[in-house]
Amino acid sequence: MTSHPAGDPAAESAGAPSAGSSRTGPSRTGPSPGGPLPPNPRRAEILAAAAELFARRGYHGVSIGDLGRAVGLTGPALYRHFRGKEAVLAEMLLDISERLLAEGVRRAADPDPGRALDALLRWHIAFALDNPALITVHERELDNVPEPQRHRVRRLQRAYVEEWVTVLRRLNPALPDDRTRAAVHAAFGLLNSTPRSAIGLDRAAMCTLLHAMARAALENAR
Repeated sequence: MTSHPAGDPAAESAGAPSAGSSRTGPSRTGPSPGGPLPPNPRRAEILAAAAELFARRGYHGVSIGDLGRAVGLTGPALYRHFRGKEAVLAEMLLDISERLLAEGVRRAADPDPGRALDALLRWHIAFALDNPALITVHERELDNVPEPQRHRVRRLQRAYVEEWVTVLRRLNPALPDDRTRAAVHAAFGLLNSTPRSAIGLDRAAMCTLLHAMARAALENAR
């Protein structure tokens, strides 16, 4: 994997979706344990609009009619694409979790743990800066996702955390597992602050700041 300095705009976008395409990722005809099906542009448009509305108003403050109007559809027409509002939220959060894990696995595989940590940081920072609405919905609305989708989202989240834990343990083998895991969760709290913290700085400056703060915190975990 090519190494880039922290804060390099090329580094932040390496392997990460662009701001214009990252908000929904591959769309599916429905969450499936077998993986995503071919993209559906209309569904992707609905998911992107729903993320903005759910982040701004909260899940319970948005109706099917609101979702339809946001993409030029009537409420009933939206049911041709999703079974209901719960299905929209479930697919949105499954998609986020699947994309984070897939790219996390790829980047954590670097044999050099320092490079692997930098790659994970660049990926998560780029994702968080490009997708503040998704970050907000992901943190706030998971309890509104029905089972078994909620269970699957949590399983994907745990697997993503473990990719980071494995890399950090390679960097610091003396750090116990429970402290390593706590350090990773604390770092996520910093990185996922972008809906509130990414104000007043341009993207490159915010990337550099988040990367430096998170890397220092993880490297110095004791």
